[in-house]
Amino acid sequence: MNPQLRTALELAAAGVPVLPLRAGKLPFGNCPTCAANACGGRPNMKTAGPCRCPDICHGWAAATTDTDSLTSPTWAPAWQQAQAIAYHPAGARLTVLDLDDAEAVTWARQTLPATRTVPTTRGEHWIYLGAMPSANAVRPGVDIKSSMAYARWLGPGTGTMTALPDAVRALAVKEPSTIRPAPHVVTAPAGVGEEHCRHRTPAYLDRGIAMAEQRITQTRSAVHTTVYRTFLAVLSAHGRCGCLTDTHVARLFAAAQAKGESPRHCTDAWTNARTKLGL
Repeated sequence: MNPQLRTALELAAAGVPVLPLRAGKLPFGNCPTCAANACGGRPNMKTAGPCRCPDICHGWAAATTDTDSLTSPTWAPAWQQAQAIAYHPAGARLTVLDLDDAEAVTWARQTLPATRTVPTTRGEHWIYLGAMPSANAVRPGVDIKSSMAYARWLGPGTGTMTALPDAVRALAVKEPSTIRPAPHVVTAPAGVGEEHCRHRTPAYLDRGIAMAEQRITQTRSAVHTTVYRTFLAVLSAHGRCGCLTDTHVARLFAAAQAKGESPRHCTDAWTNARTKLGL
């Protein structure tokens, strides 16, 4: 039996969902059955759910503890080509703190409770008991891999696993930005024939801003595009009469930053929307 598959079966028997990785530590591509979202899952690996297809697809969501799937003929070619094994930490109720360099390891040793550690090429994986949302670049050289993510299996490691500490959970919580956006407040005159701007009616403008905030907050994919299109819609409705204030635009920027957009991305999207409309 392929040694990678043998290890995978041992992990699966211990309740750890696994999948094979090809060269470059990458999952195998979506299978033909699931192409174009035919199976109802989502090829976007960050939002995919576990796929019912027996083939290897959808990245982390292909991880399984089902030995029949792991040893099925449809998975055999992947195991023959596999260069490594990955596992879905949250599927085993685990969180992996991926420390990518010596400085990150030093920070963890000085800051976090000790737990099981696994050496990596450049640093260490610290494995805690408990699942949480995954997050990249939570600090220099540090990624969190848990839900909707996979980590490479590099061996059992050493030390006793401890409960996921609040200090690690806090790393994934985005703090409110201290950088205030510098929006361009449009001061174009009202349209011909208008004695006053109808947008100054509090209910009209507030409803528009609230709807824009909701659109950004509820998006689950394509955040950049959603933010830009929302800014474009707001400026189309309110950008030529001078009714938008710094407070309104700050609300939109705050909603976008809560979804992971940087202040620079917000400013760029706002500027691009204004340019598009000729404002």
